[in-house]
Amino acid sequence: MQLLEFQAKELFREYGINLLHSISSTNIEEGRKHAKELGYPFVIKIQVPVGGRGKAGGIQKCQNDDEFELKYPQVMDLTIKGEKARAILLEKMADIKKELYLSIFLNRSKRCYTIIASAEGGVEIESVKNQIIKEVGLGDVSDELAREVAKEMELEGNTAEQFVDTLKKLSKLTIEKEAELVEINPLAIMQDDSIMALDGKFVTDDNSNFRHPELQKYQEKTAIEEQAEKSGFSLVELDGDIAVVGNGAGLVMSTLDMLSDNGGKPACFLDVGGGATTESVYEALTLISKLDRVKGILVNLYGGIVKTTVVAEAFLKAYENNLIDLPVFSRLKGTESEKAKEMLKGSRTNIFDSVEEAINAAVMGVKK
Repeated sequence: MQLLEFQAKELFREYGINLLHSISSTNIEEGRKHAKELGYPFVIKIQVPVGGRGKAGGIQKCQNDDEFELKYPQVMDLTIKGEKARAILLEKMADIKKELYLSIFLNRSKRCYTIIASAEGGVEIESVKNQIIKEVGLGDVSDELAREVAKEMELEGNTAEQFVDTLKKLSKLTIEKEAELVEINPLAIMQDDSIMALDGKFVTDDNSNFRHPELQKYQEKTAIEEQAEKSGFSLVELDGDIAVVGNGAGLVMSTLDMLSDNGGKPACFLDVGGGATTESVYEALTLISKLDRVKGILVNLYGGIVKTTVVAEAFLKAYENNLIDLPVFSRLKGTESEKAKEMLKGSRTNIFDSVEEAINAAVMGVKK
């Protein structure tokens, strides 16, 4: 889960990282109120979960009411890399002396957190040659390491002290929230030598989100996804036309990849989980039936804790109640799979011996 800039800054503020005054809004009426509260000049910043906002015109300086009325709707109407505006952030104008780069990310190959810092900020870090890279381990950044990074960046005096403080706070945030990446780009040195985070990026590790209910407010879900969660299974809407159903996130993810590799487009990720019942699978099918773009259903099920007959019963019930009128392409293995296949004989479910066969049939069937 990647947070928007204003959401990342809420966390920065919670951890005492210096920020300019800013307020987010979702419509121009709110924006007008916030403009009066902030006072001119300020910057209008589109809130989308992608980079390249400045180059695309998504960050605009605003000096007065006339500019606000012109630029706010222009920025709100932008689409950047396929992403429409989720919100608009109004932020006080910064009097910048120099821009730096600072991030901490989870380095999976080395099983530790790693700092990347640079005296060149405000640009993509990949394009910067002089990167300072330090492995942290899995604990907080020490005073000694933070000062070493500041020294290598040639920071001195109060600026160096503020940088050390910011780096330690960023480390604390990263570790306590179990983030995969926390980035400040740019981290600005102001004319008075103070340090401010002018932008923020925060990416969580989805596997740890259950330990952080305080982050759930940032998770954007459709009404169907919320209903799935309440019903005890996982559903994520995608933009294709083949619904993918399985038990176990790994199995469903691998099925999605195989489907995409074979030219299919997944319409949703649906994991019925290890505690699935006929009722919960039926509820899952009910939600799939509400996805208008779905033209077929691909089922890849390995019965272990969940008996495949439970899923078969749910499909038969869905057929009986005319809940689904779509072709179903299924591979069933494991507990009671032979019995499940017998139950589904003569139904609209096409059963295959391998997932590859089921995927090929689904792709061809949807095209027809």
